[in-house]
Amino acid sequence: MRRIAVIFIISFFVLSSSPAYAYWIWTPKTGKWTNPKTAAKSTPKEQFDVAKDFYDAKKYDDAKREFKKLLKAFPKSAESAEGQYYLGLVEDEEGNIYDAYLAYQKVIDKYPFSERIPQIIEREYKIGEEFLSGAKRKVMGVSLPVENPAIEIFTKVIENSTYGPLAPAAQYKLGLALKGVLRYYEAEDAFNKVVSNYPDSKWAAPAKFQIASCRAAVSRGPQYDQGAAGEAKEKFEEFVKEHPDAVLSAEAQKNIELLNEKEAASDYSIARFYEKQKAFDAARIYYNDVISKYPNSPWAIKASEKLQELEKKK
Repeated sequence: MRRIAVIFIISFFVLSSSPAYAYWIWTPKTGKWTNPKTAAKSTPKEQFDVAKDFYDAKKYDDAKREFKKLLKAFPKSAESAEGQYYLGLVEDEEGNIYDAYLAYQKVIDKYPFSERIPQIIEREYKIGEEFLSGAKRKVMGVSLPVENPAIEIFTKVIENSTYGPLAPAAQYKLGLALKGVLRYYEAEDAFNKVVSNYPDSKWAAPAKFQIASCRAAVSRGPQYDQGAAGEAKEKFEEFVKEHPDAVLSAEAQKNIELLNEKEAASDYSIARFYEKQKAFDAARIYYNDVISKYPNSPWAIKASEKLQELEKKK
């Protein structure tokens, strides 16, 4: 037993004097062994400077590692707020714009005192625009965990600065993003908020057009919604009346014509139904409505022909 103990003690000292052990240092303050290669520097400024040097040298993996050390060791320091911002910059530089957005948002959530917040809101808005314009929604072949990141990002931009300079545009583009994934009722609500919350902004007029467009889209659903179509036409007509010279007015006028076609077709179908049921008086009422309300529609010609046929049946 004495021999085994001697061997154990010799082995311990041999291992203790090996190069691997030299990487570990006893810290009396913490009462722990620490590895200088993985430990943070003694002050937040020193740690930030190390990370920033890696960032400036474009050694982004090293920069991320050192900034994360800073956040872990000194989470409440001003340098950590700046370090979190630089983590966003690193992701941006590497083209990971969704991860960049998440990193930037953490600055706002955890360090609301940061002077970087106006810059961050502007960058988040631009990232939202990139996704709205069709930026890739996959990272390393894996789909992002949201339907369209623009929806989440523009929502955050508005929350971060409800009455800031970018809020009206973000509110409008949130509506566009929702409309793009066919969430028409939510999109209409978003556009309505542009009009109600930012009535004097340049986005209020196009938002009114988009409200009408969402109503029209609802009316074109699997089952024709005559009520929604009527509301859409009314809103398009209101838009043209209020903004006769706007670029969107020409498109609004086309939408009005399309909706007229829909309404004419619907009334003609009702007339045909009554005709088949031999309710000829009711059929005549609807055929006449098509002719009087939509005289330039091809359905007016068909309705006129049907009325002539009905006259022969008297």
